[in-house]
Amino acid sequence: MFEAVALGECLIDFTPSGVSSSGVPLYSQNPGGAPANVLAMLSKLGMHTAFIGKVGNDSFGSFLKEKLEGAGICCRGLSLDSRYLTSLAFVTLDASGDRSFLFYRDHGADIMLEEPDIDRSILDEAGIFHFGSVSMTADPCRTATIKAAEYARRQGSVISFDPNYRPFLWDSPETAVNAILSVLPLCHIVKVAEEEMYLMTGEHDLEKGSSIIASYGPRIVVVTLGAYGAFVRAGGYTASFPAFDVRTIDTTGAGDAFYGAFLSRIIASGYCRPEKLGEIPDGCIADAMIFANAAGSLATTAYGAIPSYPSFEEIGECMRNVKPLGGIQ
Repeated sequence: MFEAVALGECLIDFTPSGVSSSGVPLYSQNPGGAPANVLAMLSKLGMHTAFIGKVGNDSFGSFLKEKLEGAGICCRGLSLDSRYLTSLAFVTLDASGDRSFLFYRDHGADIMLEEPDIDRSILDEAGIFHFGSVSMTADPCRTATIKAAEYARRQGSVISFDPNYRPFLWDSPETAVNAILSVLPLCHIVKVAEEEMYLMTGEHDLEKGSSIIASYGPRIVVVTLGAYGAFVRAGGYTASFPAFDVRTIDTTGAGDAFYGAFLSRIIASGYCRPEKLGEIPDGCIADAMIFANAAGSLATTAYGAIPSYPSFEEIGECMRNVKPLGGIQ
């Protein structure tokens, strides 16, 4: 049994790592891709996880498989395909550590995942099935992703979704919104960034925007607010929780660390089943949000995504000893 299975992109993040002696930017090769990142955080917190996706049968693909397995993620659903190259993303950081992405992904291996590539026996074992919209930008991966989510829901998995909107990968914002909204009725838990909530709903107000998303069917809606923490709606319960006062140098993968940590506490609560999510106590949701904010905050204190993810002990120490950035709103 896997507490969580994720499907989607696994790629190389080239992240800034200083400059050469001649002043030319240097980049470090790191494992990336939001679904894989979420699993890495869950695995670091002791959960059994598995990844489904496709990389190239090249040095980058071998590197990614090695890193995922090293993070404790089962890779029997990861295909290495000699016909396609592993996708790449170059990350740039502004002065505050906020990142932007430049993708090299046309006909990348992750896009070429087909429905027959998916080992359904892995989905049969999934407590949570997690996916994002990056794997919905083009076929054949788009169809494979939706079919996998539909199958996992029929098998009784909790369906988790992160829109993870990347404008460069879509023909238009309207195309992205239509695709994202189309899968919300499949989902039980949704995590969106504040700007994604506005894109999807036209609302800046957290109460109103999260309510619109919940109206499509999700039981739990989490809205991340960057340095301002995160907001949650779970049934009739809504609340905002602050981030922690850490020295941020790179926000790459911080939202995935947050979400993996949040899902880990939902799993640990004992309510992580479709028929039980509506009964989860408000206190469990609040504890999960505080824990997740600590994990996400700590992930910004080092470069890269997976290499920066904190342990359970480090998260606990942060919660005990690091000051929140303001009180609960």
